[in-house]
Parts: sequence; structure tokens; C-alpha cells
Amino acid sequence: MQADNHCAVNVALYSPGRRRWAMTERTGQCVQRDAEHLRIGPSQLQWMGDHLQIDLNEISVPIPQRVRGTVRVYPQALCNYVSALDDAGRHRWGPIAPCARVEVDFAKPCLRWQGHAYLDSNEGDEPIAKPFKTWDWSRARMLDGSTAVIYDVTQTSGVQTVLAERFKPDGSWESFTPSPKRESLPSTLWRVNRGIRADVGTSSQVIDTLEDTPFYARSLLQTHLLGESVTAVHESIEPQRLKSRAVQMMLPWRMPRRAWRS
Repeated sequence: MQADNHCAVNVALYSPGRRRWAMTERTGQCVQRDAEHLRIGPSQLQWMGDHLQIDLNEISVPIPQRVRGTVRVYPQALCNYVSALDDAGRHRWGPIAPCARVEVDFAKPCLRWQGHAYLDSNEGDEPIAKPFKTWDWSRARMLDGSTAVIYDVTQTSGVQTVLAERFKPDGSWESFTPSPKRESLPSTLWRVNRGIRADVGTSSQVIDTLEDTPFYARSLLQTHLLGESVTAVHESIEPQRLKSRAVQMMLPWRMPRRAWRS
């Protein structure tokens, strides 16, 4: 199976009253790429000197609406950190620009704003359901402008992997020791379990559940980390649910497939 034959640009907008989701899978004939440019269907990403420019032209699901606009990500520095998430090293994660600035300009829907940004990369040589049983990830911007990231995954073998790194605006990083205790958060409507390793003696609160699906949840949390009260983006995945026939049948409703460019 060639990866180029299963490509998509995922756009998720959470503006109040204007939430839209687009993730159309496209075939290899819709993909063009080189060292500085990637085109998938009518959308493209390209490096423009000091920033990454993302030109989006997609259709949302399940209600078809145009999602068209430009996102510009300005890294404060590029980072070369990479770490394996499983014992076999077949799944890897690394932030590209963990401390960045973003400019968002959408014509459809009409949205324009700028603020802090985060850009990273996940890659795997096999399906995520093969080595992982649970998966929690979070990132938070700290007062000094750094970004703290925690990966908390349990492999199907029972081995638990916890990565805790603080990435600085100059591209450097340092490891820190997260709480040894995982704080349970309220599960979602789809009963996806969520957890966070906040500072000992503190509690966390779910501000908003941005995505609630049968196997994945994205949330906004108010929590405490490294002695600071922070707002964190949090993701939970239950990879084993991806093996379910029922879940597989639901996926095309969120990720339709097209063999043409438009």
C-alpha cells in the first residue's frame, strides 16, 4: 500500500457558531510534492522563506460547505527533536516548530485572527492499533513562551511510555518529570477515556470538548504544569477501537475519498 494513495488535508475550525471539519482522502494522482512543496487535491503547503504557507480549499463534512483560506505559520526556530513512542521504534514523534506564530485568513467561513501556533510530526510504519492500547497527548504554552508537551501511551504489551519535554523558543529543549499519577478526566459521550499528568495536589478541568468521535477526542483543558496554571490542548485516542467493523464503517462519513483533484 503506497502512502501517496491515501493522503488528506485535515482542517478543523472551532470558532463559535462556525465549526467546520474537512478531511477528504485523495489518491496518488492528486498528490504532488518536492522538498518545499506539497499539493493534495486543491490544497497545498509550501515553505515561503520565513514561514509555512497553507492554502486550503476543501469541502466540510457531514454538511457540505466550502472551507477556503490561508494559514501562515512563522516558526521562532526549527527543532530537530525526534523520539520513538513504542519499544520497536516503528512510531515516532517530533516537533518541527513547537513555538511559533500563526496568521489565519479565511474567506469561507469569514474568519481572521493571529496568535500562538504549534507544528509537529507523527510518523508510523504500521497501523496505530498494532502497538498501542491507550494514547494521551497534551501541549501547553508556558509563561516564558516555551511549550510543554506530554505523551502518555500504553502499548498492547502493557509497557507504558511517558515523554515530557519543554521546548524553548530558540529550538532547544529539556526533559522534565511529570506527575507519577495520571489524573482521570470525564470521559466523552462516546466513552473515550481521557487523562492528564498534572502537578501533584492540583486538579484539571475540561473547558471544551472540541472533537468527540468513537475512537478520538480533542479537548481544551485548564490544568497545572511545572508550577503554572495553563490552558492545554489535549488529545486522547483509543486505538483498539479502530479494529471495530462498526467504527470502520463510520470513517467515510468523516473522511470521504475522492479520486479527482477538485
